[in-house]
Amino acid sequence: MFRIDPRWAEQQLNDKVGMKLLEVTPARVVGTIPVEGNLQPYGLLHGGANAVLAEALGSTVAAVNAGPERAAVGLELSCTHHRGVREGLVTGVAVPLHVGRSTITVEIVLTDESGKRTCTARLTCAVRERPPGA
Repeated sequence: MFRIDPRWAEQQLNDKVGMKLLEVTPARVVGTIPVEGNLQPYGLLHGGANAVLAEALGSTVAAVNAGPERAAVGLELSCTHHRGVREGLVTGVAVPLHVGRSTITVEIVLTDESGKRTCTARLTCAVRERPPGA
């Protein structure tokens, strides 16, 4: 599996937003972020935090499906924010919609602790040969 270069290990955005991965398979990736610490000025979870969770989970699905010799990099992310969240955890579930030679598209559904959908996202990643030393 892909390892993070030690030079960048302490600079991961996923860590800064408090993201936790709960499940990682080629068919599904599940993760959470806390609302606390990721707010916008009105006391709601920041839409950018939704995007961070969606892209991280979608990119993980893409990377697992691309395989160890290839790299999946984000090409397009689209998020529709359905409802605000003020507390607790937001859970994201990412599933691949298309796994091809050069692109992988993933749907990511975010829900609050009561199971209500808060955001729906779609991520398309370009799949390339992994650069030497990466």
